[in-house]
Parts: sequence; structure tokens; C-alpha cells
Amino acid sequence: MKGREVLIAVTGGIAAYKAAALVSQLAQAGACVSVVMTRSATKLVGPKTFEALTGRPVGTAGFGPGAHPHIDVARKAEVLCVVPATANIIAKAALGLADDLVSTVVLAFDGPVIFAPAMNLQMWSKPPVQRNIAQLRADGIVVIEPGSGYQSCGEIGTGRMAEPAAIFDAIAKQLAAIPYAG
Repeated sequence: MKGREVLIAVTGGIAAYKAAALVSQLAQAGACVSVVMTRSATKLVGPKTFEALTGRPVGTAGFGPGAHPHIDVARKAEVLCVVPATANIIAKAALGLADDLVSTVVLAFDGPVIFAPAMNLQMWSKPPVQRNIAQLRADGIVVIEPGSGYQSCGEIGTGRMAEPAAIFDAIAKQLAAIPYAG
């Protein structure tokens, strides 16, 4: 993991707090971590949290420093992980839509992509969500199955985001398959 470039895309699900734990694990393992966030995600976990954990600025807007922030950050990374992957970002990725920094980065990234879905059990079980998940898999995206358990809405069922350790392992597996040039 030491010296490997990992890009974490955080979206606006309540499980965004787990993204901070994942980023911390990656940084402690020696990975060089960059973070991009949707506007909704910044309402749940502040960008300063990720800046403190990574020592790097956090991307939150499609327009900013540099001519092409989405391409610049995508070119630098070896693996991209979307955590939590909400129904919204799953649908955008399945359809190839790009209307914010995170969805644009997903399209611009040319390497292994991992999605860690997190949503209410009714949302997770809906046919459109399952069709979109099937499309992501068909497109070569690794989908880490959500777990079952207590959800922030007070219900119990499938849709709970995988634990950071399981996502860390999935990232490590993808990196192991890529020759390290560092």
C-alpha cells in the first residue's frame, strides 16, 4: 500500500462518516490518498476532516484550480473507490452521466473502480437500483455488497455499507493486480 495513489470519492449518504475511517486506514498503511466529494457529502463530513487525514486538498467543485480538475485527479490515481455509493451516483455511473465533480471523475478515471453501496433497504431492493448495479458490474466496476443490519433510518435490513476494513481489502486487492512503478 505504501506510496500507492488511491482516489476516494465521497457521496452524500449517511455512511460518509465511514469514508473518514477508510481514508485514515489507507493513510496509516502508507497510501497517498486524494479525496473528492459531492456537495451533499460535505453536509455530512467536512472536507477539512479529509484534508487532515490525507494532507491534501479535497476536491468539491468541478471548477477550481487548474484547467481540468476532474481529469488531473483521475490521472494521478491508480484505483478509484466511491464510498458511500448512493443510489444517485450508482445511477449516474450506470448511465454515463456527469454533472458534478464526483460523477465526472468516475467517467474520466481509467483504472479499477470500486463502488461500496449504502442506502435504505427499500431503496437497495428497487429494480432500477439493481439494474444499475448489474450495469456497473457489466462495465467492470467492482461492487462491494452492502451488509445487513441496523440502518440510520431505524430499520434493519440489507443496504448498510460494508465496513471500512472490507473496502480497504478490496482496494488492496485491486492495487496488488497493478504493477507498482514507484
